[in-house]
Amino acid sequence: MATKTEQSVKTLIHGEWNVSESGKSVEISSPHNGETIGQVPSLSQEELEASIKKTAAAQSTWGEKSIQERGEILKKWAEILEERKEEIGESIMLEVAKKRSSAVSEVSRTAEYIRYTVEEAFRLDGSVKRGDGFKGGNPNKIGLAEKTPRGTILAIGPFNYPVNLSASKIAPALMQGNSVIFKPATQGAISGIKLIEALIDAGLPSDLVTVATGRGSVIGDFLVQHPEVDMITFTGGTATGRHIADLSSMIPLVLELGGKDPAIVLKDADLDKAAKEIVAGAYSYSGQRCTAIKRVLVQNEKADELVSKITDQVNGLSVGMPEDDATVTPLINDKSADYVQSLIDDAKEKGATVVTGDKREGNLLYPTLLDHVTSDMKIAWEEPFGPVLPIIRISESEEAVRLANESDYGLQASVFSTDMDKAIGIAQKLEVGTVQLNAKTERGPDHFPFLGVKGSGLGVQGIRESLESVVRDKVTVINM
Repeated sequence: MATKTEQSVKTLIHGEWNVSESGKSVEISSPHNGETIGQVPSLSQEELEASIKKTAAAQSTWGEKSIQERGEILKKWAEILEERKEEIGESIMLEVAKKRSSAVSEVSRTAEYIRYTVEEAFRLDGSVKRGDGFKGGNPNKIGLAEKTPRGTILAIGPFNYPVNLSASKIAPALMQGNSVIFKPATQGAISGIKLIEALIDAGLPSDLVTVATGRGSVIGDFLVQHPEVDMITFTGGTATGRHIADLSSMIPLVLELGGKDPAIVLKDADLDKAAKEIVAGAYSYSGQRCTAIKRVLVQNEKADELVSKITDQVNGLSVGMPEDDATVTPLINDKSADYVQSLIDDAKEKGATVVTGDKREGNLLYPTLLDHVTSDMKIAWEEPFGPVLPIIRISESEEAVRLANESDYGLQASVFSTDMDKAIGIAQKLEVGTVQLNAKTERGPDHFPFLGVKGSGLGVQGIRESLESVVRDKVTVINM
């Protein structure tokens, strides 16, 4: 039954806020109580076709505007987001069951990201090359190397950060003169639409963005293969990322995919610090983060002590509803909870010890710690995207490196040791995009490069890197 918070939300299509021509919609229900909170238009391929063409056509005029003009609109966007952070944060909380304080913080973080993007874009310049700089070159030639917009960017956002990780694709694209097709995650679409409402209210020409709401099964492949799309930037699961890579042809991709981030704890580590960081990294937002710590590789000599310290930390986590600001809240849907539970059950059947947790109420899974996990268990290799952490005991640091690198993923890793030379040595051997020394795995700071290898992604994000990804080089040669 609908609640008093239910809303019928229009999407941005053909440069106007409207519903689907068919009248079809997708119902959005809150993961933690099942109540309907709203409906978003379920668009057809036919109506998207016309809107995408209009958005692509609008790009040239936008690209001709000065970077200062574009920047002023984006800075105003950031201001409006700050003004509306409570409202938008409420939508995030209701749609994806993220605790209230984190949902509001996501909006503020997004505003700061946009401001930094504007400032960084001002610092990106082209270059001038003289023809005699190469052996046998011609001194009468001068090359002007410029950065020009790619055209129209397809930005596909995830459910877990429906505002921040969407804006991190949209802001660089617009700042560099591109137009945007935005496909929000279905669960998170209301928050994504509110993000774009703030952008249009800031003064962005409305035909520069098409918001493609609806089922991915209906419009996903259509969008990815659309001839007007000049680049795709996507955050989501590895299987979907590989599918996008298979379908796209001759266009650049930036793919932020899954992870199986290990925390390697050596026998000389500060165990109090390690336990605190590991628990924060593993269980915040119920582990529904690509950068969550998803396995601990600890040397035998310190395993019992570390497990005890982690257990104390886990037992102190708040579990409940997002309105109550709980750290561990219900997972995004029953399917996700079923999958996490299946990994726990598989580990138990094969001899793992449940130290704490293994309790379920619907799609709320209590934080679970598994000890004595071995390589034959699914939880040792598969990404749970939920509040469960396996402890794998190892003999030497070389074993930790081997187990870490045998993963199909390569996003991040943590190394805990008081011997910095040893920690750096291990970091250099790990096949991941980022290694955190004596700290949890995490995305930020947002201006650092962010990337994954193997099944964890393609391309590099980060503010400068994202700005550079949405432009191409164009050289004009002046012959004297």
